[in-house]
Amino acid sequence: MPTPRVRIAKLDPETLDKIKVMEEEFGHSIVALEPYYPAANLTEAQVQKLKALEQELGVVLLAYQK
Repeated sequence: MPTPRVRIAKLDPETLDKIKVMEEEFGHSIVALEPYYPAANLTEAQVQKLKALEQELGVVLLAYQK
């Protein structure tokens, strides 16, 4: 199994309160994640290709530096 690239974010009380307000507004749970590894610096063309593949696959893709 690959090493997870994100983890549950460690939030201060003020930030957590902001998320709770949004959860109440939306009527849905929200999960805050933080990167374990730095995100990749992508060109605008690469970002567009990534978004297109997300649309095609119906998933969220994150690009990280090696």
